[in-house]
Amino acid sequence: MTERSILITGCSSGIGYAAAHDLRARGWRVFASCKKPRDCDRLAGEGFESPRIDYTDTASIEAGLAEVLAATGGTLDALFNNGAHAIPGAVEDLPTDALRANFEANFFGWHELTRRILPVMRAQGHGRIIQNSSVLGFVTLPWRASYVSTKFALEGLTDTLRIEMAGTGIHVILIEPGPITSRIRENSIPHFVKWIKWRDSPRAEDYESRLLKRLYDDSGPDRFELPPKAVTDKLIHALESPRPRPRYYVTTPTYIMGFARRLLPTRWLDALIRKAG
Repeated sequence: MTERSILITGCSSGIGYAAAHDLRARGWRVFASCKKPRDCDRLAGEGFESPRIDYTDTASIEAGLAEVLAATGGTLDALFNNGAHAIPGAVEDLPTDALRANFEANFFGWHELTRRILPVMRAQGHGRIIQNSSVLGFVTLPWRASYVSTKFALEGLTDTLRIEMAGTGIHVILIEPGPITSRIRENSIPHFVKWIKWRDSPRAEDYESRLLKRLYDDSGPDRFELPPKAVTDKLIHALESPRPRPRYYVTTPTYIMGFARRLLPTRWLDALIRKAG
């Protein structure tokens, strides 16, 4: 059996880092890419092939994928698109340029990398493209409009691609985690500071009493939070099952919200979300 290969993005920490280690332990040849060169160097020190891929930088996408294909002889069995950031804040305080920047990192870069890999998978007659979405890809929460918008868009794009790839041997799959231990909250702080002028907002008191505390106070794990391995377990099934599911829920809140979205009227769902948010 030939060695299976996978490119994973966003491997500096959290879900991507755990997936890289767990899949390597299962015999996969893992290309563990990161955005920052120092993180690539750190992973190289752990024995990984670690090309630099920054979703906001077309040149890095092109060069990083070229590095992978040169190493494999032009093939790639799987892509796990992962790694995204949030810009916390109310919709009325979110500059349009901030939303554009978030889409570049969380959506357009994913699309560009995926499009570059599809011809490779078509030529070899098989492949798995797995998108790390979120429970916030199908329901919303207040203060998270930018991140939610990118994930809703990702879900629509992925569902369409899955239908279009039917019969090609290329499986297109969504993973939809809820709260997972990661640095996403910590990593969102610089984006919040850059873009959200909360002191000038009509909701300044809400920021002080709610959002700032959540952003800056380390109060421990969220309720129902699971370690990154919970995502890896679903990723392994998506990669290795002969009939992978179109989407995989991870964490109790994802199952609850998936059930609620199917059954509840919009007003009832809104009330549930306001309480949860």
